[in-house]
Amino acid sequence: MMYHYMTLNGDTEITHSEMKSNGQIKVYIETPDEKDGFHNATCYLPSYVWENHGYSDIEMAYFKKLVRNNAHLIIEYAQNKKL
Repeated sequence: MMYHYMTLNGDTEITHSEMKSNGQIKVYIETPDEKDGFHNATCYLPSYVWENHGYSDIEMAYFKKLVRNNAHLIIEYAQNKKL
């Protein structure tokens, strides 16, 4: 199950999973796009492994910084969802 974390300008949604038994958390970013339908990216915490589907390098740099700066909160929320 995915849980809402925040909404950014441009209707970009950031969600996260609960912490899995292996300690992994999926962070999912999705933005509607009139031309392509949606752009999305996935980050797996705590390893920061990324998958990108449609975002530019500049957009990805922004999302990587945002996730890194919020990782401690996302991890805390994901641990609470596991309970």
